Amino acid sequence: MFSIAKIQTIPEVLSAAKIIILMVTSFVLSMSLSPLVAGFLYRKKIGIKIKEKSVSGEKLTYLNRLHAHKQGTPTMGGILIWLTVVILIFLMDWLAPILSEIFGSVFLGRLDFLSRNQTWLPLFALVTTAVLGLVDDYMSVKNMGGNKGGGMRFAWRLVWLSLIALVIAWWFHFKLGWEEIHLPAIGDFDINFWYIPLLALAIIFFANASNITDGLDGLNAGILVQAFLILATIAFFQHRMDLAAFCGVIAGALIGFLWFNFYPARFFMGDTGAVALGATLAVVATLLNSLTVLPFLVFIYLIEAASVIIQLFSKKFWGRKIFLSAPIHHHFEAQGWPETKVTVRFWIVNGIFAILGMLIGILGSG
Repeated sequence: MFSIAKIQTIPEVLSAAKIIILMVTSFVLSMSLSPLVAGFLYRKKIGIKIKEKSVSGEKLTYLNRLHAHKQGTPTMGGILIWLTVVILIFLMDWLAPILSEIFGSVFLGRLDFLSRNQTWLPLFALVTTAVLGLVDDYMSVKNMGGNKGGGMRFAWRLVWLSLIALVIAWWFHFKLGWEEIHLPAIGDFDINFWYIPLLALAIIFFANASNITDGLDGLNAGILVQAFLILATIAFFQHRMDLAAFCGVIAGALIGFLWFNFYPARFFMGDTGAVALGATLAVVATLLNSLTVLPFLVFIYLIEAASVIIQLFSKKFWGRKIFLSAPIHHHFEAQGWPETKVTVRFWIVNGIFAILGMLIGILGSG
């Protein structure tokens, strides 16, 4: 249980200042890198191709009609997000001690947020899954791979993502000794070795759910901003200040990205952003003993993933569609909702559940 008095001391105030400064710096860096990244993507003609068929082989009439104007818009914009994070975390690790010594300021030394027990693991998750997504995006743009229209086969992408997830889950269990699932306000449940497959499945699910949701301008980026800001808040109340700073830096980079990704998008996130950030969410939430809270923070992910599963199940066993198009954000578009209306309303719904998740995560913290 937390107390307001615990966050009014000088160390906590300085930690809050650290998080805010790093988040603002991340936003500024992201905004500064945006023209360079966008220019590179435009010059190399790394643009999306509107899919003509669904995963079941049907022609995507609604999607083609609604998104035909987006053909050729640069993808791989997620590079901007994780590149900003990587640059800032290693820059501060090198620069903060130097500045602290030059100016004789202990606070400047606190700006280093690369720590073995808090940020190494989520950084590993971010970078490895970002590289996997980058390869998939490149293969899609260049019409390479086994899929029609290019891209890594779903089975192979799932295999590689599963391997990364299993490595992370193995590390949690055998190196960090994690074997309990925490349910807020209820308690901890020891699941021993089953912790590994459960965490791996969580990482895989949130990585793919993030990718599914990334279908409208600004939609996924806005939801991810909400989630990482709330995880930063939970980390702050748990006195995990480096992890809170890490989440704040991702949120700052996402806001800079969203500036150019909102309708009409100048570039899209791509798998290199969506898959990586979804996986990183799961890892950060696990470190905060808040994995069971994460579904509240990205509630729209559950709706989007469920709509795809329901649509595929219905077509396979009943021979008909439940939704005009899936994921469900395309269903509302097909009903005549403007893209921006779908995006903002999904943000609002997710925000309501995210606030509830924040309260549960802080008050029921394990």
